[in-house]
Amino acid sequence: MSDDKSYSWLNWPGNPYNLAQQATDYWVDACQRSVLFLDVLRERGDERNHRAEQTAPHVLTFEFEVVMDGRHLERPVNYGLLKIKQPDGVEPDPTKRPFIVFDPRAGHGPGIGGMKHDSEIGVVLKAGHPCYFVGFTPHPVPGQTIEDVCRAEALFIAKVAERHPQADGKPALIGNCQAGWQIMMTSALNPDLVGPLVLAGAPLSYWAGVRGKNPLRYLGGILGGTWMTALAGDLGKGVFDGAQLVANFEKMNPANTFWSKNYNVYSKIDTEAQRFLDFEKWWGNPVLLNAGEMQYIADSLFVGNRLSDAALLDSAGHRIDLRNVKSPIVVFCSWGDDITPPQQALGWVLDLYEDDAALVSGGQTIIYSMHQSIGHLGIFVSASVANKEHEEFTAAMDMIDIMPPGLYEAVFLDKDEEMLQAEIAAGDLAAGDYVMRFERRNLDALRALGGNDVEDERRFATVARVSEINKGLYQTFASPIVKSLVSETTAEHLREAHPLRMRYTMFSNKNPLLNNIPQLAEKVRAERRPVAKDNVFLQLQEAWSKQIVAALDRYQEARDQATENIFLSVYGSPVLQALVGLNTDGGKPRRIGRDIAREATINANRSAAALRTKEGGVTEGIIRGLLYIFRSPEMSAADERAFAAMRALRLRTSDDKEMSVTLLKKILREQYLMLQVNEEQALSDLPLLLPEEPEARAAALGIVRQVAGATGTLTGEAALRLERIAEIFGPQAPKLEVVKAKKKGA
Repeated sequence: MSDDKSYSWLNWPGNPYNLAQQATDYWVDACQRSVLFLDVLRERGDERNHRAEQTAPHVLTFEFEVVMDGRHLERPVNYGLLKIKQPDGVEPDPTKRPFIVFDPRAGHGPGIGGMKHDSEIGVVLKAGHPCYFVGFTPHPVPGQTIEDVCRAEALFIAKVAERHPQADGKPALIGNCQAGWQIMMTSALNPDLVGPLVLAGAPLSYWAGVRGKNPLRYLGGILGGTWMTALAGDLGKGVFDGAQLVANFEKMNPANTFWSKNYNVYSKIDTEAQRFLDFEKWWGNPVLLNAGEMQYIADSLFVGNRLSDAALLDSAGHRIDLRNVKSPIVVFCSWGDDITPPQQALGWVLDLYEDDAALVSGGQTIIYSMHQSIGHLGIFVSASVANKEHEEFTAAMDMIDIMPPGLYEAVFLDKDEEMLQAEIAAGDLAAGDYVMRFERRNLDALRALGGNDVEDERRFATVARVSEINKGLYQTFASPIVKSLVSETTAEHLREAHPLRMRYTMFSNKNPLLNNIPQLAEKVRAERRPVAKDNVFLQLQEAWSKQIVAALDRYQEARDQATENIFLSVYGSPVLQALVGLNTDGGKPRRIGRDIAREATINANRSAAALRTKEGGVTEGIIRGLLYIFRSPEMSAADERAFAAMRALRLRTSDDKEMSVTLLKKILREQYLMLQVNEEQALSDLPLLLPEEPEARAAALGIVRQVAGATGTLTGEAALRLERIAEIFGPQAPKLEVVKAKKKGA
């Protein structure tokens, strides 16, 4: 025995008396936790039943007013535009651009963008911007289509802009998940209507992914196409049950669905119950879609992947081409997202553009940010994400709006001591704990994420062909029979019998076996005896739980690997590919078709820009000089400090008005295009934009130096470019009379 006097044989874990006491303590705690867990499930079920009776259930934690009800439009839809009220009652700044948060209609109910105060909506309100929300009711308007929803969203955006005539900039749109591709379609059809777009966890390239991961993209092939979507619509009497989409999400992670989520509540019943109930309010209320809406989504997007190919047309024959979007596009995705991996969030850029020159000449600005670990839902509901990424995006939205065309990665830098000291000297040019930088990237950075080779692309194209064949066979031979057998009552019973709904109904007050649970739970709370964390039986419970999770994870890995192998084998068959009419003799990667009218417009704009290098005043000259410096290799990034420095200087227009973001964006785009078309000619004509007086030239050069140096001392070619600009701005440059003479002779 030990000589330690504090040692007690009675406390020895192997002592049978101690084990008996631990067993008793654990048994009491386990029974109490079981009762409390049943009560939580009952409360969850009752909450779901209550919300199912409401016309427009939601999980918004903010007060709001209804601005537009989509059910009253010429083409009615079950969407509505809400104005979110400030929690403190203070009206937002009318000069700040409004934000509109679009909720995803992907099976779940509305409100996830404002589920907590630390959320997308909360961040926008805290920054003093007017905030709106586009949500929906559980039941679709009969006959509504995806195009009708796009048309309604355009009307909502126009209404918001009309309500804020003083706002400096068009409305910024935030689209979560499904709402992301929805607002991209709306923006492609209405490019002059919208401001910057933030796509959070939004899939746009549905075939994209890498082998060994992203098994959800194989689902259409494993099911033989979208004929089962048509069957589900027929069984629903023209209505598709969103519970089936939720079930697909849950199947992706069986360990969490069948064990971890509930076990986490059971094992931490004293602290996790409310968080669980809050989340289940949103998760457990699946909505409905028209069968035609879901068929369009499945055929055109999930299986057909026609959005990133610009192969979709609206009813008027207009091409839905994402290259037509004029506003900056921010893509926020995550490596931890198994629903929308980075390849699916960004692969559309590679589908649309063959090289970087095509992207820049097309005038499109694309900014992406990839979180390292957050899951799909965390992109919308995580407080840490809201207080970092969404807060920075919101604060930098005006800068995002004026970014020159090209591909950028948003990088968040923690403020170090050097940055803090610089802020003391120059003023707070970047609010918050981070500095956002936009670092120039090329398309190779997206290709490095991984993706399909030519053979894989052909496999997915084969799935699309097989899907059309199987759907046609079903609609011709089976659909009439199914429709004749289904009534409204039958369809409703089938929806209520869905396992997702049944688990809520079974654990609710509708189950008489749970009638005594509330009283028993109240008694347990009064006599609660949590077990000690070092209890050997509690530790065995935790070990047992980990074994269950590990087994389910192994099952998931085996299932996903088998799914991928079957997909690659079946749809890689040359025989099947030949039967559906695909050429199997090699081939090139899939490329989007040319748009002659669009190319003609781009060429016309470039030609016009080349003829306007002599036009403008000192503000245009300052911006042209700054852009020339920032085009150097060393200046591969721009951050919010440079933009803040420029805004702090309050540049004026030619008629001595303060420069708005809208006008600044217009001038910056024009000057960037001039430099892109003919940099030397633009520099040669730059002196013609400057004033005659040496003092005014010196002041303009001071602005250039201050903005260019806001992020640190310039080096290399950037420093040489600054010196060249200094020479151009010097007193030896051509006088103002020359400018006037040339303008008169123009």
